[in-house]
Amino acid sequence: MKKLMLSSAVVALLVLSGCSSKDVAVDETANSKAQEVQEVAPVQTETLTATESNVMQENATNSSDSNELNMANAEKEMLSIYFDFDKFQIRPDMKEKVSTDAAVAKGAASAFVIKLEGNCDEWGSDEYNFALGLKRAESVKKALVAEGVDANRITMVSYGESNPTCSDKTQECWSKNRRVDFKLLP
Repeated sequence: MKKLMLSSAVVALLVLSGCSSKDVAVDETANSKAQEVQEVAPVQTETLTATESNVMQENATNSSDSNELNMANAEKEMLSIYFDFDKFQIRPDMKEKVSTDAAVAKGAASAFVIKLEGNCDEWGSDEYNFALGLKRAESVKKALVAEGVDANRITMVSYGESNPTCSDKTQECWSKNRRVDFKLLP
């Protein structure tokens, strides 16, 4: 009974006392500091004629469009490198393609970053295929660097078996999926 009386008294005191109401105090030093702020000089504007404005917009559009067009054209010239089953060494018949890709990388694609995308067929675990795809991309990177391409311009990624070009269950199809593709980045 005593506990009930005591807890009732505590609750009553809390309810009746509530929150105290205090007046908000304004810091007068903040107002005086705001008045001390120096005024900024007005912004000067320049008016362009409609012709000048159109020329500037066309130049900006043409510059970005031509850059994207150059990148797309150079990317089309780069050839995928194919690999044997469970291998990451560049095959002898692919060495000429690597030389062609290096020439494009040093020429038409010299202003872009080269992304090497390693791919595998569906055989093997996901972890194994991701590692194999990265090893394939690394071997192509080494071959490009040996041909004179700057290593700092080359990035690598492995898609493992997740990026197939063919999904049939044949040897020919699986061989198309064991490759390194080239993508150009601005």
